[in-house]
Amino acid sequence: MTPDELSHALFALVNGLAERRRAGGDDVVLDLAPGQVTLERPKLREHGDWASSIAMRVAKPLGSNPREIAAELAAELAGLDGVASAEVAGPGFINIRLDAAAAGALAKAIVDAGGAYGHSDTLAGDGRINLEFVSANPTGPLHIGHTRWAALGDSIGRVLRAAGAEVANEYYINDAGTQMDNFGLSVLAAAKGEPTPDGGYPGSYIADLAARVLEREPKLLELDEAVALHTATEIAYELQLAEIRASLERFNVHFDVWTSERRLQVKGDDGLSDVDTAVERLRAQGHVFDEDDAVWVRTTDFGDDKDRVIRRSNGAYTYFAADAAYYLDKGDRGFGHKIYLLGADHHGYVHRLRALAGAAGDDPERDIEVLIGQLVSINGAKLSKRAGNIIELDDLQAWLGTDALRYTLARYPADSPLTIDPEILTRRTNDNPVFYVQYAHARTAAVDRNAASVGVDRSTFAPELLVHETESALLGALQEFPRIVAQAAELREPHRVARYIEELAGLYHRWYDNCRVLPLGDEAIGDLHRTRLWLNDATGQVIRNGLDLLGVSAPERM
Repeated sequence: MTPDELSHALFALVNGLAERRRAGGDDVVLDLAPGQVTLERPKLREHGDWASSIAMRVAKPLGSNPREIAAELAAELAGLDGVASAEVAGPGFINIRLDAAAAGALAKAIVDAGGAYGHSDTLAGDGRINLEFVSANPTGPLHIGHTRWAALGDSIGRVLRAAGAEVANEYYINDAGTQMDNFGLSVLAAAKGEPTPDGGYPGSYIADLAARVLEREPKLLELDEAVALHTATEIAYELQLAEIRASLERFNVHFDVWTSERRLQVKGDDGLSDVDTAVERLRAQGHVFDEDDAVWVRTTDFGDDKDRVIRRSNGAYTYFAADAAYYLDKGDRGFGHKIYLLGADHHGYVHRLRALAGAAGDDPERDIEVLIGQLVSINGAKLSKRAGNIIELDDLQAWLGTDALRYTLARYPADSPLTIDPEILTRRTNDNPVFYVQYAHARTAAVDRNAASVGVDRSTFAPELLVHETESALLGALQEFPRIVAQAAELREPHRVARYIEELAGLYHRWYDNCRVLPLGDEAIGDLHRTRLWLNDATGQVIRNGLDLLGVSAPERM
């Protein structure tokens, strides 16, 4: 019996109690939806497989005290197929224990479901979600802060999709403005052999870009200065953006959409750009006003600390105008919900973006979500030789490996400052969390190979034989995976998946030490061996599914 089946059975039993009370003349109004009958894992394994507090929820409308309701429900639960016992505890909890066959049936269900196990439709039908993260300026390599957001953002997208959400990962290319001007000036200066200009970008990567620009355009320095600057900027931008894309792909991070800020500034047939029209679109919502020859958005109506200038008195647009055009553009592309992942230095953007949503006619409480991440540091990390003042993603990946880096960055909540210890991450020992989990998966694969070599297969399945306490504990944890994934999606916290598979790995190792899949000596192969192979493979599948949600590989040999 699955948790969903048990929950639906409880729902039916509660409604049956209500009907009997109405038949007896009681005025019972029970406003209860199936999703409100929840199950929890008891803190102590000896208390059973599942616990429910539903009796305390419905006691008042049913006109009885919670323990009486719990006793009635427990008596009926105990008679259901697959339920070994149901007992009342405390003020009205029901502790439920499944029989071995019902609990063990999960192993086959997981193997049959394969990569789909853990997926649900929890967030299906909630509309299209735009998940924006990283969005670094295309003026240099990605650094350690971008690395954390790349790992977290991609994992958040994965758990959202696993929970049934329709999500697009988006990278906003800040390819307009002063930073691009300074980038082009820096590359052109390097091409000329001149020092970095004031406000320019240092680092040998600029010289590398300049050399590649000259390869592409050998006559660059013979061009008119303005043309040379434009040419150097455009070629270097193309090269640097390609490097960013390649770094992210190597890090197993994928974006569905790359949106250029420049696109929002391109004039249409009517002579207006998206930035131009953003002002009038916000004005139509009633939140734009003119003062001191400038155009303002009354963002204080939505909790911002001050109103924002969107167009200065000289006619120039502010950064807020580009933000507004981009936000509106997301809505125009059909994204009802927008999630922004921002670094620790962007706290000031939270109220601004929420106010922008309100000014655009959206609900700031529903349609926009801003996640702020904290700083990350790495013991012993060296600054990039190319960039000089940052720790590069590419260097970190080469040093620690994609799996160790991604797993560690996704293992902690985004709002927790994080210090990574490379000494631990490079060990092949159990105190290295990613090694511990990956080794558990590799062990399930080794059991598979060894089983095949001696003739143990999955030709029969007798779940009633899975009675060892470690089997009960392992099955109980495997049941939890869909709930963990749904919760990680709803809370935008993929670290819950990491902590779960670590616990699962520990339970698997204990089971492996106590329960043999392979026969000993001349022992004949029996149904217990075959059934345990199902449990072994189910555990490997769940660990594999969990690692995939974190963008981490599941090796079969280590």
